[in-house]
Amino acid sequence: MKKFNLFFALFLIGYFAQSQDLSYYLPKNVVYNSAIPTPANIIGHEVGEWHVTHDRLVQYAKTVDQASDRMILKPLGLTNEGRQQLALIITSPENHQKLEQIRLQHLALSNPDNSNSMNTDDMPVVVWMGYSIHGNESSGANASLLAMYYLAAAQGSAVDALLKNTVIILDPSFNPDGLNRFASWVNMHKSFTPVSDPNAREFNEVWPGGRFNHYWFDLNRDWLPAQHKESRNRLALYHQWKPNILTDHHEMGSNSSFFFQPGVPSRVNPNTPHKNQELTAAIGNYHAKFLDSIGSMYFTKEGYDDFYYGKGSTYPDINGAVGILFEQASSRGHLQETENGLLSFPFTIRNQFTTTLSTLAAANGLRKQMLNYQRSFFKETIKEAESFPVKAFVFGDAQDKAKTNIFIEMLLRHEVDIYPLQSEMAIDGKSFKPGSAFVIPTAQKQFKIIKTVFEKTFNYKDSLFYDVTAWTMPLAFGLPYAEIKTPVSFNNAKLVSIEPLKSNLHGSKNAYAYAIKWNEYYCPKVLYRLQEKGIKTKVASKVFKMLINNKEEAFDYGTIVIPSGIQSIGGEALESVIKEAIAETGVDAYALPSGFAADGIDIGSNSFVHLKKPAVMMFGGVGTSATDVGEIWHLMDTRFNVPVSIVDVDRFGSINADRYNVIIMPSGSYNNLNKNAQDKLKDWIGAGGTLIATEDATKWLSTNGFTKTLFKSGDDKRDTTLQLPYFLRSDETRAKDMAGSLFEAKVDLTHPLGYGYTNSSVTIFKSNTLFMDKNNGAYDSPVMYTDQPLQSGYLYRGYKNVVKNTAAINVDNIGRGRVISMVDNLNFRAFWLGTSKMFMNAIYFGNLIR
Repeated sequence: MKKFNLFFALFLIGYFAQSQDLSYYLPKNVVYNSAIPTPANIIGHEVGEWHVTHDRLVQYAKTVDQASDRMILKPLGLTNEGRQQLALIITSPENHQKLEQIRLQHLALSNPDNSNSMNTDDMPVVVWMGYSIHGNESSGANASLLAMYYLAAAQGSAVDALLKNTVIILDPSFNPDGLNRFASWVNMHKSFTPVSDPNAREFNEVWPGGRFNHYWFDLNRDWLPAQHKESRNRLALYHQWKPNILTDHHEMGSNSSFFFQPGVPSRVNPNTPHKNQELTAAIGNYHAKFLDSIGSMYFTKEGYDDFYYGKGSTYPDINGAVGILFEQASSRGHLQETENGLLSFPFTIRNQFTTTLSTLAAANGLRKQMLNYQRSFFKETIKEAESFPVKAFVFGDAQDKAKTNIFIEMLLRHEVDIYPLQSEMAIDGKSFKPGSAFVIPTAQKQFKIIKTVFEKTFNYKDSLFYDVTAWTMPLAFGLPYAEIKTPVSFNNAKLVSIEPLKSNLHGSKNAYAYAIKWNEYYCPKVLYRLQEKGIKTKVASKVFKMLINNKEEAFDYGTIVIPSGIQSIGGEALESVIKEAIAETGVDAYALPSGFAADGIDIGSNSFVHLKKPAVMMFGGVGTSATDVGEIWHLMDTRFNVPVSIVDVDRFGSINADRYNVIIMPSGSYNNLNKNAQDKLKDWIGAGGTLIATEDATKWLSTNGFTKTLFKSGDDKRDTTLQLPYFLRSDETRAKDMAGSLFEAKVDLTHPLGYGYTNSSVTIFKSNTLFMDKNNGAYDSPVMYTDQPLQSGYLYRGYKNVVKNTAAINVDNIGRGRVISMVDNLNFRAFWLGTSKMFMNAIYFGNLIR
């Protein structure tokens, strides 16, 4: 009987460690409105008993919206998987009656022209509460259930004062698709009898895990580039309100405690005002007081930084606000053994909810300081802009309208003022013309956004970074740009939106052939559309000129030619297919009246090489990098509409590889690709296949005898007499990391991988310490880093002489096939458009390389 009682007591301890009623979380001595349903009334379980799925989270948000006069539900949009993004705007009923007036008054603080007239004495402060941008860091999203209930149901003068003085934008799930994927995993593996063993399946997700969105991107790196639906949906509301504080609730390793900002002082971006860090520290005092009250351990000023502006906790810092990062030790499931004892899911939720309350208390207590800081931030920003030596930036690519448009769309999401260029400019050997170029004056309130988008950085206070060290956007996009250092004025209206891309078919009817220049970004999309329709296509391996309407037109390497005589359709039907293929892509087509060239090769020449429709397989699953796989999947699926079959590494040995003519090997370890599968892959290449490998996969191929590529090691010479303090040992190692910097490479424009490029200089993003030697063949390294390659970012001194003149891309032969080794990530975070064309060239033209 005693044994049974002991077992039962232990069971109850374990059970209640997972399942807590609201009294475990909520502040004491507060009365709650019984008309507001509790989370358990709606989602069917207590908060923390199970991981809430996104549909139930939305259901509860809609319920409290209907039940409370303190809330308005704001739909933001849909994710890639069709899940609803939403936010709740929460304030007092009285404030809701004049909410639009409050919003406009608040926005006026961001306008230096009239912000002095705004009285902040009674103005509400605006706080954005954001949860779980990493789907498998779900204590935040589960804590949002408590935040919704508390702000809807709590009664008393303190809550009334808070709601009067605050407009709260509550975003319960930054990443709905990832959250739902993770909740399904841990709930599926939850035991009725608690299992806390860290080795258990519950705590070890299968690849790719719930951290990422649908395309396996880290959305917490997408606030600035904003290439994903979730980010774009969120930014629209963000700039409608311009919050004073934004919280970003995360999780970290299970053996840690709780982190809140400020982070490491020496790792703050210099564009962030010192006052921002003062306010961050002042808010931190509230977090410490609240966490002390429940006995939770925490730390600050270690590990995390405020450098890259693409994160949720740093993006507000250049928008007149304060971003706050929270990191909670993760239970990863429901109850896990850690160095600090059993860590329960409810405990992690309680810390996230407690810091939600401390943030609101800080916002209320520092209300006037936050509002006055918002006003002073934009006034000081204008002063800084007026003294900035660059008065404007001009940019635009007349030969690639799509990239220009995508760049403009990105900047407009951040409310940057952009004007069409009115008269032709020539700066630093670059020509910019009206109709294809645009100007961004620096003297505007979004100057800090503009500065961080365009600037190059080389000097740093610290050598350790939590994320990338450079992100010069026009270089990433491969766009020509220049600085204007004289005052500029504008008589024309600024852009409100970008015009849709237009495409034209030049020339007369009854064409002998059609030609499409390969310079426009969406050319791969057009080519695949044509091939899908059964159109036979060829690519020009030499240059030529044709007379079209008595005007000579030049066609460069990589021009796609569609001879009419070899098609199954002709006349108006063929013309219609071509017009449909180029529609709304910015890609023009040319009707060639004859096969006889005015100069160069004729249309019947063997220098026009037949193109195969790509049938693409990509390795995925265990052994590959989920983000690298996702970036390639996103590129091919959303940019170019080219299907790609993602096949787990473990399954390759059992599939029919002959159905593919291109296989992509994203960065990964590939330790699980066994000998039989390796032999099969070599045979497939030898039979004529094209294998494209990126980053770590290039080293794997070299080690396993697929290529002859050799790699250099960094120059790590150090003074052996130097005695460093022991506490610096990890910092010294981390200082050698390549967190992410920009390097210049030269491209052979006559090589199939260089087709469509008009400038031999490209900017490549490098975030690894792989330095690839040039192959022995004279034509086998078509993309090489220059003698002085660093364009922006931190570079460890031991790598400065190693990276120069190394190969960015090598090509090796295996039988009739090709292995294309790309040592870096040409598709980084979906905004490195300047090199993604090169990646698509490998897919389309890799088999042409001789």
